[in-house]
Amino acid sequence: MTEAPDADVAPDWFSPVELRMWENFRNGSPYDLRTRSRVRDDPFSGRVWGPERQVKARAVALLLLHGPPALPGRVAALKLNGVQIVGTLNLSGGTVTPYVELNNCRFENEVLLPECRVTTVRMVNCAIPRIEAARLQTEGDLHLPRCRIARGIRLTDAHIGTDLLLNQAVIHPDRKGRSIAADGLSVAQDLQAELIESYGEVSLRAAKVGVTFSLRGSRLVNPEGRRALNAPQLTVERTLYMTAAAVSPGATETTTPPYGTNYSGTPARGTRVQPFVCEGGLRLDDGRFGDAVDLQSARFVMRDYQELSLRRVQTPELRFLGERPERGRVVLSGARVVNLVDMSTSWPGPGGLAMGGFSYDNLIPRGLFPLSRRLEWVAAATPEYAPEPYERLATVLRNSGEDADAREVLLAKQRRRRETLPLAGKLWGVLQDLTVAYGYRPGRAALWMAVLWAMGALAFSHYDPQPIKADEHPDWNASLYALDLLVPVINLGQDGYWKLHGSWQWVSAVLIVLGWILATTVAAGASRLLRRG
Repeated sequence: MTEAPDADVAPDWFSPVELRMWENFRNGSPYDLRTRSRVRDDPFSGRVWGPERQVKARAVALLLLHGPPALPGRVAALKLNGVQIVGTLNLSGGTVTPYVELNNCRFENEVLLPECRVTTVRMVNCAIPRIEAARLQTEGDLHLPRCRIARGIRLTDAHIGTDLLLNQAVIHPDRKGRSIAADGLSVAQDLQAELIESYGEVSLRAAKVGVTFSLRGSRLVNPEGRRALNAPQLTVERTLYMTAAAVSPGATETTTPPYGTNYSGTPARGTRVQPFVCEGGLRLDDGRFGDAVDLQSARFVMRDYQELSLRRVQTPELRFLGERPERGRVVLSGARVVNLVDMSTSWPGPGGLAMGGFSYDNLIPRGLFPLSRRLEWVAAATPEYAPEPYERLATVLRNSGEDADAREVLLAKQRRRRETLPLAGKLWGVLQDLTVAYGYRPGRAALWMAVLWAMGALAFSHYDPQPIKADEHPDWNASLYALDLLVPVINLGQDGYWKLHGSWQWVSAVLIVLGWILATTVAAGASRLLRRG
């Protein structure tokens, strides 16, 4: 009968380098094989690392899955620095209990972690061909800052117990064009992907983030594909940041997490500000964000067929404060926000904006945003006339106490509607606009009435008509007669008692017709005001 191998003794196939790694694992101390030469220690350079810096992937897997017990008073941990791992590190379906920290390491082949259970894994500034980690479960963090990953990361349906950190990582796409495939990903706390460079689609469909999701200063590049970020049904309990980051000189080499990003509003002297840039479409349809979606200083570079899509998004605050997209479309159809924080220079022009059914309760403009520009904003979203965006804007302005501006918006709505009417409707609309501005400027009616009354009174003061019945008529009063003709329905006791001849009949007819027109337009405007109330 063969005796089981002693767990305290390294296998005989371990190399001398791996034997030292074995001992360092038992006492939890770092195993550092760097030469202290910046060029030679760069894991991304083309320089060959010799056998003195190489360990076999199966030796690493043995330590992590079935490693020796820790020395008395110590905690077993794998801490490697400047090491090349040869072969494929395959931990699929395994349970890794030791703490793992790999700094400045190289992997010859992909890292396989599907169905794996781990505590905390930190790989910092490592060169990795690919990470395959579908349904990975971590009790603690998964950190991959400053790593360069040649063929993408797969984290589909993975569960991260605390934070997922990808800051300053450079990630290239897999065979399907995806740099990060993380549909169904769940992160209990923060997902930090600041200052990353992604050269494919980042797919986060139905992902959930327990606190904040930060893409500050990142660059997502997928111009030939449809989207650079595809994240429908994304849920973030706090805020999604797609904003600029202030980067301190030398931060990428000398700092610890969050690896050089500056969270203060004003960068320190000597820093550079790096905006969030998305080259390609961005999709956040049906997303839920507990605090805000922040797009301050964001830059979107899209083709004509690509979209910044926020369909049916729900969030208390949308900060649309980025640069104006030159191409593509911004779509807010069905989105619901409480506070819309925006700038007039951030919105695209006509044909570049769609917001049918977009609901917002408060407008909080940054900088100068006059009503004329706000009306241009609505017009840009409605190449074909639609009343709902105008009515929503008017409601928000009225609720904030801007009644005059609300009436201007509704007047603009009627003028846009007039463009869709047949010729007769257009002529009637023009008449209503000139006379009483569709009822939204009722002072005009009084002015027109006064002018017509004065003209009629002046004209009839030069005329002495004959009564219809000699013994049944009031005293002739030119002013009252003109007013009686002009005001419909109401009888002031002058009309119907006098004979008019020749051109005076036409004068009276004109006053009657104009009176009815003014009364009808005022009534139409009043009914709109009542319906609005």
